Amino acid sequence: MALGWLRQGIARYFGRDADAALPLYNAVVLRARAEHWYLDGAVPDTVDGRFDMIAAVLSVVLIRLEAEPEGVEPAARLTERFVTDMDGQLRELGIGDIVVGKHIGKMMAMLGGRLTAYREGLAGDKAVMDAALVRNLYRGAAPADSGAVAHVREALRALHEQLAATSLARLTLGDLP
Repeated sequence: MALGWLRQGIARYFGRDADAALPLYNAVVLRARAEHWYLDGAVPDTVDGRFDMIAAVLSVVLIRLEAEPEGVEPAARLTERFVTDMDGQLRELGIGDIVVGKHIGKMMAMLGGRLTAYREGLAGDKAVMDAALVRNLYRGAAPADSGAVAHVREALRALHEQLAATSLARLTLGDLP
């Protein structure tokens, strides 16, 4: 019993606790891979574009989770699952052990920046959200199709509104509206 804390730490480090977030994380990734983002929203269907879209949907979900005190733990687990996935993706791309941590640090900083930008964008007017999308989702270059940014903006706003009406219990089970 004296080593219970060690077992808990090991289980947490090796992902057993983070597995509780797997259904929600999988739902986030599935939502971010929906064709409409890449077709109607003109998000580049590239490694960077897919990361950016996952970060956008993940940000909206994290904003929902942080709206309630009970959402803090699920948000932390969801973020841990994101880190685990990105670590695996980087290794799959051939990034070695020596620099994976540096890349993960950059990705976490990017997620944090996007979280702040989308929080402000969802609370502000269309111009604030559009600027956040162009900067973060399109990497500073607005798409040629002027309706693309509006499509993404409205889809993320709709998701934000739908999530507000979704219970934490449903959400943590991966039931995205």
